Amino acid sequence: MRIRNLQPGDEPALWEVFYTAIHTTASADYTTEQLDAWAPVEINFDKWELRMQGIEPFVVEDDLGKLIAYANVHPSGYIDHFFVSPAVGRKGVGSMLMEKIHETAAARGTESLFADVSLTAKPFFEKWGFATETLQTVSIRGVSLVNAKMRKAL
Repeated sequence: MRIRNLQPGDEPALWEVFYTAIHTTASADYTTEQLDAWAPVEINFDKWELRMQGIEPFVVEDDLGKLIAYANVHPSGYIDHFFVSPAVGRKGVGSMLMEKIHETAAARGTESLFADVSLTAKPFFEKWGFATETLQTVSIRGVSLVNAKMRKAL
């Protein structure tokens, strides 16, 4: 496996990671209605492409070159996206990404990392030293779901 920066053309594979992570991994903590609002079957791929280019994620490729995970960290320390394909869950891929986020934040002199974390990902973030500031209810496409606002001082 290797981590690299986003390249043009990666966006459809990142959508697949995003969609399957939500609909498979997060399905234990959220209803079908919530999952469908969070990651609908049909999306505007032009907007998705622009979104991915805007957040400039790190992507993880497996040994065959298939994209299996991605995450980003803004200069402010905000982790906007952090998704791992369920096919490789609990195999160290998320830890690789989190290490990359920490290295990037340290190089930038970022004081803390923070994220709006799904209930599913909350234990993983806690393992990395993040603390829950609050549980919050957010609305996505008119559907409410609970996540955790988490932070870690660096």
